Amino acid sequence: MARGESNRSEDFELVRAARAGDENAFGELVRKYQGRIYSLAYGMVGNHSDADDLAQEIFLKSYRNIKKFRFKSSFYTWLYRIGVNTILTRRKKLRRDRHLELKPQALDLEGSPYLPARLGGKRGDRAAGGRELQRDIRAAIDRLPEKQKAVVVMHDIEGIPHREISRILKSSEGTIRSRLHYGRKRLQEELADWLD
Repeated sequence: MARGESNRSEDFELVRAARAGDENAFGELVRKYQGRIYSLAYGMVGNHSDADDLAQEIFLKSYRNIKKFRFKSSFYTWLYRIGVNTILTRRKKLRRDRHLELKPQALDLEGSPYLPARLGGKRGDRAAGGRELQRDIRAAIDRLPEKQKAVVVMHDIEGIPHREISRILKSSEGTIRSRLHYGRKRLQEELADWLD
């Protein structure tokens, strides 16, 4: 049995136990995926406190709806779909009382698909401009249309492949690639001052 199939089988056993009332089984699922769900939430809202609240809400919703899981996709795909939908629904409220934080590893300047490997352009100095650049990237991501933002965060920050994003968002891979392309293009335009 391949590692992915083994992982899927383990998750299915935990889901069955959780559906039968075993809270420890659901707790194991939470432990297994809490980092990834938190990372998704943080990537979408850019704030630790809001990301914590959203991750808790996502797991609470999945616990309440565990009997609706149909074993047609992986548990992780199902959970991620709940996460994306919850975050997109809550983002409007979060925008009103936003306090921005940056996660340097998520907005890694070296690996950014939006910028050249070295920082040049009008603002030049890497050490002095690093925080300003991270702030500008975070702000540019926040201004993306919701569907583009979800794909950019999932693919470029979380590293989720197109096919998995397609399953999570229930859209074709072509649509996912298109949203990613237009999201990246818009980010490159907004961050033009940082480009050579």
